[in-house]
Parts: sequence; structure tokens; C-alpha cells
Amino acid sequence: MEINIKTVEEIKVVELNGDIDANTAPDVQKQVVPLAEPDSKILMDMTQVPYMSSAGLRMLLSLYRQAESKKGKVVLVGLSEELQDTMSVTGFLDFFTTVEKVEEGMEKLKE
Repeated sequence: MEINIKTVEEIKVVELNGDIDANTAPDVQKQVVPLAEPDSKILMDMTQVPYMSSAGLRMLLSLYRQAESKKGKVVLVGLSEELQDTMSVTGFLDFFTTVEKVEEGMEKLKE
């Protein structure tokens, strides 16, 4: 799992590359959840995430809760059809704004 975090116009852009599973989710969570600061804007670029286990879903829920409690926003970009289906069935999609392209996500976070 590769994690690249950069700031673009006050938006934290998190690029993930690889599977998010029981082995990798704790490291992702350790690096990503602290980004949820007051009024934070976090874009999770998941175009290179082919698989996510329940541990990955827990990590996303933890990020959402932290951001929401501090009036922040989280946008997920580029979810595969399989990830969208999993998140839809489990009800996780209801918590997140999802878009296809990074540019769309940036615009959503600027609203």
C-alpha cells in the first residue's frame, strides 16, 4: 500500500495505491484520520484501490466520524464498481460524497 498525502488549495489530497485490508488499514488510518481537523477538506483518491476489506470500511467510517465531528468534509474519488457495490450494500455510501474524477472532488470540496 502506497499513501501519498499533499495539500492543494487547503484540500488534503490522499492518494492510495493498493489493497486496503486487515494488514494495511491500520497504517492508512494512522496517517489519514489525523487529517480530520476543524473545517478540514479531505479528498480520498481511491482510483488505484482494487480491493477493500471490512477493515478498510472501518477506517473510512473512522475518518468520516472524525471529520464530521469537526465540521470537515470527505470526498471519495474513483471507487471501483465492486467497492461502490460493497459500500452501497453496507450503507456506507450514505455517509460519503463520491465522484469519478479528482477535479470533480476538488470542486465539491470548494462548495
